[in-house]
Amino acid sequence: MRSRERVLKAINHEEPDRIPIDVGGTRQSGIAALTYHELKDALGLKTPTRVFDVYQMIAEIERPVMERLGADCVGLNRLAVAFGIENREYRPWQFPVDGGPIVEVPVGFQPVKDGNRDLLIVDAGGETIAKMPAGGLYFDRLNKYPGAAHLPAEEMSLPLISDEELDHLAQQAEAYEQNTDFAVIAQLGPAYELFWGMGTGDFPGWMMTLATEPDYVHSLYQRLAENWIENLKRFHAAVGDRIQVLQFNDDLGTQDAPFLSEKMFRELVMPYYKRGLDWVHANTPWKVFMHNDGSLAPLIPSLIEMGVDILNPVQTTATNMDPVMLKREFGDQLVFWGGSCDCQSTLPFGAPEDVSREVTEHVQALAPGGGYVFASVHNIQAHIPPANVLAMFDTARSVGVYPIHS
Repeated sequence: MRSRERVLKAINHEEPDRIPIDVGGTRQSGIAALTYHELKDALGLKTPTRVFDVYQMIAEIERPVMERLGADCVGLNRLAVAFGIENREYRPWQFPVDGGPIVEVPVGFQPVKDGNRDLLIVDAGGETIAKMPAGGLYFDRLNKYPGAAHLPAEEMSLPLISDEELDHLAQQAEAYEQNTDFAVIAQLGPAYELFWGMGTGDFPGWMMTLATEPDYVHSLYQRLAENWIENLKRFHAAVGDRIQVLQFNDDLGTQDAPFLSEKMFRELVMPYYKRGLDWVHANTPWKVFMHNDGSLAPLIPSLIEMGVDILNPVQTTATNMDPVMLKREFGDQLVFWGGSCDCQSTLPFGAPEDVSREVTEHVQALAPGGGYVFASVHNIQAHIPPANVLAMFDTARSVGVYPIHS
């Protein structure tokens, strides 16, 4: 069975030949450049490692690695993935850790060091928008989003996707359809994540705004939803049915519970996401994929009602996110995408046999009957042993052949 067909069957709650696998199809299911470089060494691949997401320092997954790990998906990426830096041309850059490898980064990525040896990204206006602390592995975003700055809704600048960007996406989607058999995932949510993203720079302040200024929140979200739908229309006109999955992101859960009550979510946030998702379901065949970390169980019925078809990353170690329970309670309505093994303990610190055992348990819990795509629980982080990465995907391929029994 070919990859696109395999994914389509799974996300339509049918059993394909084996569970589909996602390696790098999204910016939340990829591999950190340092780990990817070590993985390629273990596989005997000597090609340069390219960083396509300089925010998270995530590697571009090459075809030989995709084939080795069994990947069935590919991402349709914007020209500028992070910080407005376009991924057109690349240059060599040494990763700033002891013995760090030389990788390829976009030419527009030109970080500068401050007096503390932190790496800073400075925008064209001279504002420092991100920082990688000395000895760090990723950048922290410093610039505030409109919600944190309490900018009036009518003053928000919400640009439409440019014709140049749409041409790029259309050409890339056409190339994937004609030259590969991968399922294609595209990310296009609102300009800002309605809950978490709006609070960047002052999250406690944004939580207070949600609790005390509902009229302001509604006016802000109304503007964001209108802009999102217009961008969805433009995007659909460009790529048509050449993608299978549309992704959007928000983070509604902590390790132990949702950040906000079900009542607040349904009254303030849900109606505006639902407007966009209703448009998607009425006008396209795309399945809707929501990346949403943490403990979410109390909100899952609302997410389904909102129009979410696929939940990622399925953080099984968070409170009330047991995979057996999730499959029993929601498996007929929701596709689970992720849920491979514990990304905070087992994958970084366990032995390969520990990884394999946990992957087996989770596949047997989530995969029967379809409705499951295997992926890491968020990106595979830096310094993960290559043997554990291989154990994770090799186990998925060996135990994920249908029929699978829980």
